[in-house]
Amino acid sequence: MSSVWGKNIKLSIFGESHGRAIGVNIDGLPPGVELDFSFIKREMKRRSPGRNSINTKRQEVDQVEILSGYFNNKTTGTPLCAIIWNTDKKSKDYDLIKDIMRPSHGDYTGNIRYKGYNDYRGGGHFSGRITAPLVFAGSIAKQILAKDKIIIGSHIYSIGEMKDKGFDYIDIEKEKLVSLQESDFPVLDNDIGQRMKELILSVKKDGDSVGGVVETVILNSPSGIGSPFFDSIESTIASLLFSVPGVKGVEFGKGFQISKMKGSQGNDQMYFLGEKIQSYTNNNGGILGGISSGMPIIFRTAFKPTPSIGKEQRTINISKRKNTSLKIEGRHDPCIVPRAVPVVESVAALALLDLMMDVKKYD
Repeated sequence: MSSVWGKNIKLSIFGESHGRAIGVNIDGLPPGVELDFSFIKREMKRRSPGRNSINTKRQEVDQVEILSGYFNNKTTGTPLCAIIWNTDKKSKDYDLIKDIMRPSHGDYTGNIRYKGYNDYRGGGHFSGRITAPLVFAGSIAKQILAKDKIIIGSHIYSIGEMKDKGFDYIDIEKEKLVSLQESDFPVLDNDIGQRMKELILSVKKDGDSVGGVVETVILNSPSGIGSPFFDSIESTIASLLFSVPGVKGVEFGKGFQISKMKGSQGNDQMYFLGEKIQSYTNNNGGILGGISSGMPIIFRTAFKPTPSIGKEQRTINISKRKNTSLKIEGRHDPCIVPRAVPVVESVAALALLDLMMDVKKYD
């Protein structure tokens, strides 16, 4: 089934954007893990809609209800199943366009793949709404990784053509990552962040949307994690990132920029710092041969502009087999990037935990 992922930690996500509920079943969690529900609530809030003027107006509390796998305040080791009820649906917004394929959505491909039986309301199972269960699962993975002092943080690297500062690939402070996690609009330069917000509101007023890039760091990852070829750090993280709706590009370290360098410029030369092995640069983003080097793991995730926009667009009516046009109504994010930040962190946490369980037993 396409909605199942993982080797040691197995996820199965379910639900539709306008169904009764969405949720996740997590198999492989170690027993005896006490969950910090205040942390989970904070992570869910970071992704939840309707919090400010640059979000969709859909109001969802995203309160998680655990059905199984948690007893006496500890994980049991058996599958943990959780659901999130959909409470603010306006499905009638989609009744008039059920046969009209929204450009750059999964409407057309979903209709073909599932022979017209797919739930088209709000994108159904293809919707970004389904990332809420991923954030819940990721919040658990983050708590387990935190026992090894591993922390994952991100900032909005760019919105459209507007760029924030980038992370220092060598010297990254834990406190900075924590402060970014606590921000509604995480950036390294607050002045640039304000201009990014103004850009988002400007395109929203114009009935349009804008995309952007999230830059993420995994700090304190031990060396030796990852198994080439097909379970490398890059391939495992990327497999989950490309499952997130709207993701169109991923690069690790200097990414495409390293292709323009000479070997003498791009190579990360190493040295001993006491008993610890480090490198003078981190152009490879903390990954060599598909395995973690112990340096910070750095990657960037590119998101396309939200395809639901208020401008008139050309498309097709698939039932009448004719060309038509569409102006999308309803509630949509003019930019999905701010709400995508915790999703990126969550899937990175799940990917890393899954790989670490190859070499470490969690009790």
